[in-house]
Amino acid sequence: MSQAEAAKKVVTYAEFSTWPDNERWEIIDGEAYAMTPGPSTLHQMVFRGLFRQLDAFFRQGPCQVFSDPYEFRLARPGQREEDIIDVVRPDLAVVCDPARYDEKGGIGAPDFVIEILSRSSASRDQVAKRRLYERHGVKEYWVVDPEERLVFVSRLTSAGTFSGAEIFSTDGLRLAVATFPGLVIDFDEAIPRSSRPEGSSGPSPASG
Repeated sequence: MSQAEAAKKVVTYAEFSTWPDNERWEIIDGEAYAMTPGPSTLHQMVFRGLFRQLDAFFRQGPCQVFSDPYEFRLARPGQREEDIIDVVRPDLAVVCDPARYDEKGGIGAPDFVIEILSRSSASRDQVAKRRLYERHGVKEYWVVDPEERLVFVSRLTSAGTFSGAEIFSTDGLRLAVATFPGLVIDFDEAIPRSSRPEGSSGPSPASG
């Protein structure tokens, strides 16, 4: 399946599920996105640093930590599985309700999602996926930009919409996950100091 072919039509889960396993795709609003190129070395280093902390916190359950290529099928109200037009592979996701996953993957929204930004996925992670996760009720959504050493934090409000994203410098940052009291992510354990762009001092924590 080429990216050009996929872009010509609305893709549903019925078709998506027949695509070759060795191809990495997501569908958002029925539009297919190729997950290429593969993750960079920096992406993998940051992923491992974040995963280790989540795994240590949730090791005793009841919540489960899932990671790409694990898929989440996000059905809209009344939508049959075969008609789903939103299937995503978050870098990291936490799910606490066993009814929200089966042998094929996740069913509905995770409680907490972290996406690790790359240049090829920046717009998708910060715009399309943010809107998608908000629509499906993800309680907390973080976008980590390891090159710029920033994290963008969105939390679901009582109105069912995300708050304006708070933006933090990750240098020396220990950031609490509001959805899970007691869980604090130490970014010095996740983002190597050597990844700072040369000559950059990084911004101070700020809201935006």
